[in-house]
Amino acid sequence: MELALLYSGGKDSSLAATLLDRFYDVRCVTGSFGLTDDWEHAERAATELGFPFERVALDRAVAEEAAERMLDDGYPRNGIQRVHEHALETIAEHDVDAIADGSRRDDRVPTVSRAQAQSLEDRHGVDYISPLSGFGRHAVDRLVEATFEVEQGPSEEVPKADYEDELRALIAEEHGEKTVADVFPAHDQTYVRGRSD
Repeated sequence: MELALLYSGGKDSSLAATLLDRFYDVRCVTGSFGLTDDWEHAERAATELGFPFERVALDRAVAEEAAERMLDDGYPRNGIQRVHEHALETIAEHDVDAIADGSRRDDRVPTVSRAQAQSLEDRHGVDYISPLSGFGRHAVDRLVEATFEVEQGPSEEVPKADYEDELRALIAEEHGEKTVADVFPAHDQTYVRGRSD
């Protein structure tokens, strides 16, 4: 069965791919607005882990809407959520049996409610799977430590292909770097360099 996994090259989506690989033909899919080449980081990570990769074009209007929401809110949560929902809708339109993401039980964003999952499944005829939804951060960290070589550090320094970098670039282009720092709190990100075995 074919499964498209929203993939950033980070620890959560890499662990999700590994867990699903036993049951599905997993393809790592990175949604990109075409604002940066950061999707290439996800392609390298997927290739290193042995998964096929696909870049999927997302609607720039959604990025602009999300950026405006972030600026209005003063924080990124609702904008990131909007982009994640758009990315899931986009990959659900592909010829796959299932779609998935790496969201965890304790993630604040992005999240997918039961109602949203059911709606995706009903409208697109796919299964939505969140293999880490029963795992908290510490459980994921232990599994990741035993499985991958991971780089971790400040979000603006670690290579990755999540929505954040493109949204940062869009906000910086239109409002300057200081505004980016005002909207995005300092936090760490991860990037999977390969398997540890």
